[in-house]
Amino acid sequence: MQGLILPFVAMTSRERFLEVIQGRMPDRVPVTLFICDGGHFLNQLCPEIDPWDHEALQLKVIEIQKQFGVDVFVRMLYGVNDPLFIHMGGLNVAIQTENWEVRTEEVRNGDTRIQRSEIRTPAGKLTQDFSIAEVRPGTYVFACTKKPVECEADLDIAIRYEPRMPQGWREQVAQRVARIRAALGDSGILGTWTPHGPFNNASLLVDHDVLYSLFRVDYPFYEKLMNFAMERILDYTDAIDAAGPDVHCVGGNVPGGFLGRANYDRYVLPFERRYIEFVQRHGRPAMYHNCGQIMNLVESYKTLGARMVEPFSPVPLGDADLARAKATVAGAYVMLSGIDQVNVLQKGTVDDVRRTTRAAMDAGKPGGGFILQPVDFLEYGTPVENVEAYVETAMECAAY
Repeated sequence: MQGLILPFVAMTSRERFLEVIQGRMPDRVPVTLFICDGGHFLNQLCPEIDPWDHEALQLKVIEIQKQFGVDVFVRMLYGVNDPLFIHMGGLNVAIQTENWEVRTEEVRNGDTRIQRSEIRTPAGKLTQDFSIAEVRPGTYVFACTKKPVECEADLDIAIRYEPRMPQGWREQVAQRVARIRAALGDSGILGTWTPHGPFNNASLLVDHDVLYSLFRVDYPFYEKLMNFAMERILDYTDAIDAAGPDVHCVGGNVPGGFLGRANYDRYVLPFERRYIEFVQRHGRPAMYHNCGQIMNLVESYKTLGARMVEPFSPVPLGDADLARAKATVAGAYVMLSGIDQVNVLQKGTVDDVRRTTRAAMDAGKPGGGFILQPVDFLEYGTPVENVEAYVETAMECAAY
């Protein structure tokens, strides 16, 4: 058989992603699109889909990425994080117990629905507002707009009485993930927006202006808050992991680079590292998401332990210099990054898209450990021809 030349067989998209995640060199850089599974670009292309039919929307994310010819990365947020407090904020007002009595009224403020809850316990009352704003038809944003923890006594009530994960939740998530995975096949990988890192989770319970100084002014309160913020979601994280996603998407944007590396390393990193260890304990990788300032923390993330970090947002969205970050990372974790989804993909010209895509590929590709994507989810009003130019240019440059 001497001299026999075997035909080249390209990897499937799934194989390509997994090679990178496992630290090996693929046939080319995986090229994907970040499409939110509710509203935004998805609503632009498919306004006819019921915005509350989460499975239909996730299936459409797969279909759209296939149509554009990219390696599919579907990220499940809606339907997995149900009820929404798991990801969007507030305490659990979806369940009542003998010691956790919830009364919720809904009020309107323009296009915003506010679910105003009073929680009665034997140790006192807590209150919170959860807001659902329709920013355009079919696109909603969610937030806890009045946080329930205003002092340490409030935190003690939550620690003692908040109900944990409801019965049947584990099976519900497993079924939802299985259906999307079956539709995905070898076309790519499936990520779940697993509960945030502890600092992000703490910010869902306490006002940001309190949280950003709490570790300096009252560390015992801060430590208790951070431990609770992590421990209250571990059952949900475990259930999502058991459902078998390829990647856990973990929010870490609230403790951004503006905190400074010294503050992050001393007050935030120990808690985040513990949670990442829990997330990855069965071998499924965590992808840590910081969509704001990141350059001060690129080195710190090498000891965080997450196998993947994204999205290294450039100025003005963030402060990332992709080439400099790549040199600093030096293969310690996989980097997902690419081009500005607002100022280039949504608002730029085709030439802007092509030039910026080439530059991102030149910065991220050498040595492997890189996945190309828009740095955050595609916005409503993004020209399809710009997305096509991004894909075409990326594929021209992607081969190793």
